[in-house]
Amino acid sequence: MFKEEKQIKIPIVFMGTSELSAVVLKALIEKKYNIVGVFTKPDKKIGRKQEISEPLVKKIAQEKNIPVFQPEKIDEAAVEQIKDLKADLIIVAAYGKILSPAVLNIPGFGCINVHASLLPKYRGPSPIQNALINGEKETGITIMLMDKGIDTGDILAQKTVLIEPGDDNLALLNKLSEVGAEMLLETIPLWIERKIQPQPQDNSKATMCQLIERNDGYVNWTDDSEDIHNRYRALAPWPGIFCYWKKDNERLRLKLVSIEKQSINPQQKHIEGEVFEIADEIGVQTGNGIIILKEIQQEGKMPINVREFINGHADFIGSVLV
Repeated sequence: MFKEEKQIKIPIVFMGTSELSAVVLKALIEKKYNIVGVFTKPDKKIGRKQEISEPLVKKIAQEKNIPVFQPEKIDEAAVEQIKDLKADLIIVAAYGKILSPAVLNIPGFGCINVHASLLPKYRGPSPIQNALINGEKETGITIMLMDKGIDTGDILAQKTVLIEPGDDNLALLNKLSEVGAEMLLETIPLWIERKIQPQPQDNSKATMCQLIERNDGYVNWTDDSEDIHNRYRALAPWPGIFCYWKKDNERLRLKLVSIEKQSINPQQKHIEGEVFEIADEIGVQTGNGIIILKEIQQEGKMPINVREFINGHADFIGSVLV
């Protein structure tokens, strides 16, 4: 899957939690890097049944009998665990925790981070979602040497990745994960052999990510259809985008599970948020353009095709979503 790289035998600690982390860790294991320990976030309870969910990174490490550590925070005890592993390099990929100087100073070759943006743009924890929300046409991967700041360290390698119109959060994550893994495998030998001169970031061009929360999926129908569609792409599958439908003096929360956009307004422009039929589709008027509803989900119920929803709720047509 990956190019042939020079084999590096130094002991390495890996830190990561997300899907991107899993792809990077798999690549390192596939190339037989000497991973002496994996740090990831603690298991968490999810869903109504509060079932325990383990990070994929943990499962991958355990399959290869690599020691796994899941500290709540990087405190003194965690720092001692890291020291005991005697790693010469720490690799971080979407770990979700800030490393203190006490950790950054442990390995002789420092701590390398795989970040899913073209730094200094989109520093912080959610660069993929932010790039999509803002309608970017390209993003990329940065391999950087970590310092005490948030994604402020010197750059070791960088590569641009185009964002296709059909890319959503998951599709772009998959692309960036593969690119990031391949870049890391190319970068590590060069860094160990001191063949890379780290390049400082231009802090004057730095931007920070908006931290993604559940309510960030709320749709403002005064926005353009393109902006709403970009938010939909960015926030799928979680938290998704949603709005409210006023029915019988109640505000019912509707998740917009599947939508499309139409940039051109109909001849008769409707009230912003108004639901109406357009040809064979169900549209919602935005500040400029139309959002076509395909599949929606009423809170507490299963997703349903919008036509099926209308069969049980004829008054949905002509209502104004808020």
